[in-house]
Amino acid sequence: MPTAVGFDLDMTLIDTRAGIAAVYDALADETGVLIDSAVATSRLGPPLEWELAHWFPVEDVPAMADRYRALYPSLAIDGTLAMPGAREALAAVRSQGDRVVVVTAKYAPNAQAHLDHLGLDVDALVGSHHGPAKGEALVAHGAGTYVGDHPDDVRGARAAGAVMVGVATGASDEQALREAGADVVLADLTAFPVWWSVYRPGTAAG
Repeated sequence: MPTAVGFDLDMTLIDTRAGIAAVYDALADETGVLIDSAVATSRLGPPLEWELAHWFPVEDVPAMADRYRALYPSLAIDGTLAMPGAREALAAVRSQGDRVVVVTAKYAPNAQAHLDHLGLDVDALVGSHHGPAKGEALVAHGAGTYVGDHPDDVRGARAAGAVMVGVATGASDEQALREAGADVVLADLTAFPVWWSVYRPGTAAG
């Protein structure tokens, strides 16, 4: 039976740092509130509202999140790049007849805009899911493996009983991902196709 593989988005499949920094800088200009975009983009992974709470009073966060999401399509999409090995990783999953599911904390319409712009073809996208909530989406889509760059991605995989593949391309290095409980840690997605060809459930090695 075909299996599904889940992937995180920011700093796993795509490098969104430059675009996200541009959105934070625009939001700072509009509001007059100091936002250190370099600091903000150094801790991508958790929900947007968590980051905004570092810069705005809690009562202002919902409105600022709405404004951020409105600014995002015009400022963040064009400057985003696919991570090294991202296309090959998706192709490796597809070559085995398996499905690709993106599960991300990002607002789904903006996540889809990234995928469309970069031509990254996936079978399903689930947005606004973070940490253990990612596990619900993985279970719903039959994903027995999840690939991500953040310890909260590990918690999502654990909630689903999925194999967690960490990639050290975000803020967490290989040691941090291992300590968080990742089953496998790769330097980046360029190593994923070979790993998947050996591990994939249903193969002799897997």
